[in-house]
Amino acid sequence: MTRLHWGRDVPALLLLLGALALALALFPLNAAIALGGGALLVGALLWRPEYAVYLLVFAVPFGSLLPFSLGGANVTAADFLLLLAWGLYLARGVAQRNLVLKAPPLVLPFTLFILAAAASFTVASSLTDSLSELTKWLEMLAAYWLVALSFDETRAERLLGVMFLAGASQALLGAYQYYFRVGPEGFLLFGGANLRAYGTFEQPNPYAGYLGLILPLAFGTALGILRVWTMTRAAADASRLPHRHWLLLLLASGASAVMLAALFFSYSRGAWLGVGAALAVTALLALIRSKRAARWSLILAALVLFFGGLGQIQLVPDVITQRFATVGDYFGFEDVRGVRANDDNYALVERRAHWQAALSMFEAAPWLGVGFGNYAAAYPQFALPKWDDPLGHAHNYYLNVLAETGAIGFLAFAFLWGAILWQSGRGALRAQNWKIGVAAGIFGTLVALSIHNFFDNLFVHAMYLQVGLMLGLTPVLLATAAPEQ
Repeated sequence: MTRLHWGRDVPALLLLLGALALALALFPLNAAIALGGGALLVGALLWRPEYAVYLLVFAVPFGSLLPFSLGGANVTAADFLLLLAWGLYLARGVAQRNLVLKAPPLVLPFTLFILAAAASFTVASSLTDSLSELTKWLEMLAAYWLVALSFDETRAERLLGVMFLAGASQALLGAYQYYFRVGPEGFLLFGGANLRAYGTFEQPNPYAGYLGLILPLAFGTALGILRVWTMTRAAADASRLPHRHWLLLLLASGASAVMLAALFFSYSRGAWLGVGAALAVTALLALIRSKRAARWSLILAALVLFFGGLGQIQLVPDVITQRFATVGDYFGFEDVRGVRANDDNYALVERRAHWQAALSMFEAAPWLGVGFGNYAAAYPQFALPKWDDPLGHAHNYYLNVLAETGAIGFLAFAFLWGAILWQSGRGALRAQNWKIGVAAGIFGTLVALSIHNFFDNLFVHAMYLQVGLMLGLTPVLLATAAPEQ
């Protein structure tokens, strides 16, 4: 628990109160309130620097609502809060003469990919786009490093709770949009009866992708805490489960339920596939610790097969089976030139047209690609007939990296992503007690992200910061792997 230091904190608080009184005396009331609120926020963050990280979690989905321009680049509250959080950490470390900058395990793979991506700047037609894309990965690394450095188990628990609250808030917003048809006409479903949920992300697919970054984590956390509760209950010692874990269980369970519903409301097939696999993986990793858990895993697999069979005999609602009817076609790469697009195949043909453009970019520049972040800039040279809109990315992040950074960048990305999966998998195997579920949820989230990125690019709308914050939890879990609740 943070305590006031009389020699350091009290004078600072008195100075802050004096500044507030001066603002009230010199400025109009509205300006004084704004200045006072800002001063109180800064004071609170100086007292508890980790609060900037908690605010950052909410800024990921909501920060894009209030963007501002800085030197021609759009900056969001998430960017500002990440910089502020690092500034507070550094300032506090210097003031206390205890600044720690030890590099956590994934810094080297991140750095190799960033350098490989930067090498493609030499062939980029738009340096601004390249810098913007590279900044995302630098910020993801910064978010990961900050949590890994400055968080302990207690702060990690709070961070999880804040993530679940942020995910639940987006889920509730999506449910409101779905039932009350609040949004663009193009998102309407069932003849206008409902509307695809999109939250604050402008499109249903990235919205569903964001839910997929939190739902497996919440699900795994709930499983982990329930597992410990079951064990202590069997030992007639249920009181050993701390009250804060009961609260975290409530948050995780409630958030899981509303996010699962909102994910359905998004009608995003890529997210459905990714999260479905993620939840299964999370459950297996969290529960397979005994023969009984293995039996439950077999039952889970049987249920998946059972419901798949029901879909074949049309007992699963058509609204679900129809969304998955052509999903297998998305794994093909045949030439779509000359294919006539219609209402049934438009999304499939559009994606394949962009995949072909990405492959053409790679063939034209196999070593360095067309420049990191330059897919849209290079697209007109490689576009298929009738598909002139670049859409910003190739709708497949792996092909996008291959096209933009060539073989060098793609191999570096594969090394980074492999290291991320290995590190999180190691965390799932080494974690203890309730943290088993958290580590399983982290790995499950990466599974969802990996699958969804076959159909889209989820490193948008500051979601890369959510990924970085989540990755930072793994070293914290491993550092506190000694048995306890």
